Amino acid sequence: MLRKHLLRPLIASAVIFMPLSGIAEETAVEITEDQSAIESSPQIQQELPLQDLRTFTEIFERIRSSYVEEVDDKTLFNNAIKGMLNSLDPHSSYLQEEDFSDLQENTSGKFGGLGIEVGMENGLVRVITPIDDTPAQRAGIRTGDLIVSLDGEPVMGLSLSDAVELMRGQPGTPITLEVRRKGESDLLSFTIERAEIKVASVRTEMLDGEIGYVRLTQFQENTGTELQEALRAWKEDTNLNGVILDMRNNPGGVLQAAVVVVDTFISEGLIVYTEGRSPMSDVRYEARAETLMPDIPIVVLINGGSASASEIVAGALQDHSRAVIVGTQSFGKGSVQTVLPVSETAAVKLTTARYFTPDGRSIQAQGIVPDIVVEQSEVTPSEQQYYKESDLPGHLENPDGEVTLNNGPKSNEENKSDDLIRRDFQLYEAHTLLRGVTILSPKTSKSSATAE
Repeated sequence: MLRKHLLRPLIASAVIFMPLSGIAEETAVEITEDQSAIESSPQIQQELPLQDLRTFTEIFERIRSSYVEEVDDKTLFNNAIKGMLNSLDPHSSYLQEEDFSDLQENTSGKFGGLGIEVGMENGLVRVITPIDDTPAQRAGIRTGDLIVSLDGEPVMGLSLSDAVELMRGQPGTPITLEVRRKGESDLLSFTIERAEIKVASVRTEMLDGEIGYVRLTQFQENTGTELQEALRAWKEDTNLNGVILDMRNNPGGVLQAAVVVVDTFISEGLIVYTEGRSPMSDVRYEARAETLMPDIPIVVLINGGSASASEIVAGALQDHSRAVIVGTQSFGKGSVQTVLPVSETAAVKLTTARYFTPDGRSIQAQGIVPDIVVEQSEVTPSEQQYYKESDLPGHLENPDGEVTLNNGPKSNEENKSDDLIRRDFQLYEAHTLLRGVTILSPKTSKSSATAE
């Protein structure tokens, strides 16, 4: 059974970074070699379970002296810390030098590997989502695929971090994945060349009917700014009729970036709030009055691969009745991780709070339920032929003359837009919905809209 969390994401989700300074008093532990001093201190006896510490020390010494192979003390201590954090929840972990560096790279949108978000299911690695325009996505890896082997080495028995390490490597080097896919009787084999993954968090395209399509692949530090720049350009150049915000298979990212995205579309009220045991974990994010697009119709697309920060955006816009949510139920990650550095090269990634939508909904293990549920499928136009009144011999002519349909040749951009919609049923439904809203909305000229 799949654990309903992102166990070891290749991208950070709803992460807050804390500086090294300012946390020393919370994390520092005084260690003394005088056992009697420890036992005689009422404060330490109250705070530290001495019998459990003795048991830990005894087991530590047994491993050092009796394990079949020699293990150095540093490795034992690091593994003990990892075990302590990993047992809390799937998102808390001990980040040593390489892991800490990876997390910082991921939030900036640049990292090495194949470009997939993974979790663990029954000993196998499950693909949560392939990231757009990466080697994995181009090779045909799909959400829900189960990775059985990596370069011939069975995944069963490996930890998720070990499997991730095997998938990482120097750009240009190949790796072969054997995959079990629902509906396929045989294993599928993919040989994928590793690459330096530079994920563009915001991609845009203008669809038919002057409807802007925005694809948010993840939430990086500059995602909100990039989104606003794209919307300003559309606002200046077109009579923008609506926006489709596509966050399908978006695993999350930086919490503050999600707040900026919501703030782009609402001008007042709560966006999201967090609650935890520490007073520092209780934070509320409010919208600002200066809003770029307070009135433009919005449809938000989500699915089971939409998690964390993308759920914050969908939940806030839904609670404010600011957007129609279309697609399938989201992943359901409603916790916030804080990165607490403990040295220059290591940190603790600790779950410190739960986040809630403006109406007080917790997304944890529930997700966002769309306003309109649309399963993914292909758009297949019918080829049926109908006779019209104008085809009948001797029909009366229309006094206003013939109506000419706009069936002339289309530009490359228009053909690209049509092809995008035709291949994606959920996007097709979102586009159709916004076209309907546009028809019913009062017409506003570009000049008057710009004057606002």
